[in-house]
Amino acid sequence: MQELNIGGLRARVPVIQGGMAVGISRSRLAAAVANAGGIGVIATAGAGYLQDDVYSNYIEANNRIIVEEIRKAKSLSKGVIGVNIMVALSNYASLVKIAIEEGIDVIFAGAGLPLNLPSFLPEGNTRTKLVPIVSSGKALTIIARRWMNKYHCIPDAVVVEGPLAGGHLGFRKDNLLNEEYSLENLVPDVLSHAKTLEDQYGKPVPVIPAGGIYTGADIFKFMKMGASGVQMATRFVATHECDASDEMKSAYIKAKKEDIIIIESPVGMPGRAIRNQFLDDVASGHKKPFKCPFHCIITCNFKTAPYCIAKALCNATEGNLSEGFAFAGQNVWRVDKIVHVSDLIRSLENEYNEAEKISWH
Repeated sequence: MQELNIGGLRARVPVIQGGMAVGISRSRLAAAVANAGGIGVIATAGAGYLQDDVYSNYIEANNRIIVEEIRKAKSLSKGVIGVNIMVALSNYASLVKIAIEEGIDVIFAGAGLPLNLPSFLPEGNTRTKLVPIVSSGKALTIIARRWMNKYHCIPDAVVVEGPLAGGHLGFRKDNLLNEEYSLENLVPDVLSHAKTLEDQYGKPVPVIPAGGIYTGADIFKFMKMGASGVQMATRFVATHECDASDEMKSAYIKAKKEDIIIIESPVGMPGRAIRNQFLDDVASGHKKPFKCPFHCIITCNFKTAPYCIAKALCNATEGNLSEGFAFAGQNVWRVDKIVHVSDLIRSLENEYNEAEKISWH
């Protein structure tokens, strides 16, 4: 596999481990991926969920733990470490500032258009790369125009996330299974917009597909289309180094194809999850009464929500799936064992090479 080059930031393996929030992708997983040659990513949303003061001091608790996690990951790896920061987070701005101050290699920003992301970069800072996550070429162009007009820069790369991803999705529910919005159809559109930016500004914008990518053959397919790498998340949950509980990893292994469902999240977006009794209770109208402890997502209608999604995801990460549920990508039913990150990367490389050989014939 060719290396992934994001503005001079080089990863030997063109695989970005997607950010998985509320404690799933922390320093241990990110460092393991970076050490295996990919880009390891710490998810910032809800990272401080185990802190004693998380209920009384939510933003400070999260900010504090992100500093610790970035430093820990960098102490464990000399590879490329990034953070995923959702634009919709109530502490988005402070998290971006912290990541830059801590010398993070790359910031991935989605769940909204990160129109002001470059404003946080101190003048002359070329270390931290800025990568928006989009669901269309049009969104990339809107972001790039704003960045160029206001900050005289364009994205260092772009992640295009398709409708088969896990967690919150940037599509209307009725478009999730519409072939027009498949990743295979989104990627050429984003590649075209990225090429226009490259021609206009003389700087490459690597395109990185995400959502439903599972094998090395999938990686080969998208790189043959012109992508520079891929982002994968679901497969990294089923690793020994993942920071999630054994119970959550077990839910991934046990999941069947029919267990993968789309839910209406309290934050106002559809989400892909593994069906369980908690979600059945919600679907049947059984409310989970709660008082919003965080208001962590700006778009969350916590006054009418039947449950706190942050708390539900915290519970799942900690293994309490009777009071929560697991987000997962469409292909989670294919996961059948827990492996080491290094073995997963090696198998992806082998599958990629095999697909490349087949294409030659």
